[in-house]
Amino acid sequence: MTKRTIACMILILISLLNYSCKDEVLPKPSSYLRLDYPEAKYVGFENECPYAFEMNSDAIIKKEKNCDYTITYPKMKATIYLTYKPVINNIDKLLRDAQKLTYEHVIKADDILEQPYLNPDKKVYGMFYQVEGNAATNAQFYATDSTKHFVTASIYFYAKPNYDSIMPAASYIKNDMQRLMETLKWK
Repeated sequence: MTKRTIACMILILISLLNYSCKDEVLPKPSSYLRLDYPEAKYVGFENECPYAFEMNSDAIIKKEKNCDYTITYPKMKATIYLTYKPVINNIDKLLRDAQKLTYEHVIKADDILEQPYLNPDKKVYGMFYQVEGNAATNAQFYATDSTKHFVTASIYFYAKPNYDSIMPAASYIKNDMQRLMETLKWK
């Protein structure tokens, strides 16, 4: 072997070693932000209004007017709006209004799941709506005893509706809303 051949082989070997030591550029795989929320702890909420319920101890409740309340989740930038109306020969109108409010979201919703709720022991009857898609609200319900009391609740986020982004928070708060509805009792 000549000096020239050896020099060429060394040059090729150095080039190969130099090339093989570089990291191969790969596209990053898709990833999602992991949102872990604390396990919900529920406390009873009593007031001067004709109803009571359990709510998440991490939420902040504030009386608005009459017997209406807001339940705020600051870390999730969300609020549950809870409205009370007495039934005075107007149950049909209250039911229509509650259903109309839910179905106004059908334009943006991918699906609206209805879950009837019946608790004859506490005289609480209602409907829980889970709204899937980029609607303004992801969960709503109404509950009534059909003779004296009517309560509606809906959740709104302080962000542009993007179901994929808010789904973990929406799911967490949906569970709180279901708990609120299931523990609702009339005074």
